[in-house]
Amino acid sequence: MRPHRAYSPGLTGVLPLEEGRHLVEVLRAGVGDRFTVFDESREALAEVVDLGPPVRYRILEERRPEREVGVEVVLYVALLKGDKLSEVVRAATELGATRIQPLITRHSVPKEMGEGKLRRLKAIAKEAAKQSGRLRVPEVLPPIPLKAVPEVEQGLVAHVGARALVREVLDLNRNLSLAVGPEGGFAEEEVALLKERGFAPVSLGRRILRAETAATALLAIVTAGEGR
Repeated sequence: MRPHRAYSPGLTGVLPLEEGRHLVEVLRAGVGDRFTVFDESREALAEVVDLGPPVRYRILEERRPEREVGVEVVLYVALLKGDKLSEVVRAATELGATRIQPLITRHSVPKEMGEGKLRRLKAIAKEAAKQSGRLRVPEVLPPIPLKAVPEVEQGLVAHVGARALVREVLDLNRNLSLAVGPEGGFAEEEVALLKERGFAPVSLGRRILRAETAATALLAIVTAGEGR
């Protein structure tokens, strides 16, 4: 069986049914096969002891790898057309976001999100966490209007025309909130509201980025770009 990571809250020795089904039916695991289990705080090398269902395992070696950013990183991202939000959720998970909060904004073309799409985004976040070696699966929340964004400890909003660079305003030791608008960007009054809530406008370069690219770029600068 190829190397596999399975999400198992509490590392209880029993896999959630969906995780167990994937292990047995897709990866063809058998009794005695080894794989990795993880939850929000730790991971472990495990061995299959019963194919179930549910699949049962025993822990062989517990590990506490340091793969999380170390502070809360919340991504506020406008609803996007088509399947672009899926790209953002996958990349945001790989880059260390701890929570993803979709926003309804003036220029958002979609103004709502169905339950089916929300479930799919949550599943994408879980798969991306497994693939990237993370312990924590970021929470993907139902969309809220931009005016419902709370005051934040430290915030950055990607904004065309902003002069400040991320490195000039970023404090790596404080919780961080990031905001990225839809196709067409945030309206000026929305940027003003975000500034009142604690977000500093920052530049992502001289070029105009697509909304999904801007979200990935901003996260990459503050996490991967800082070696976190």
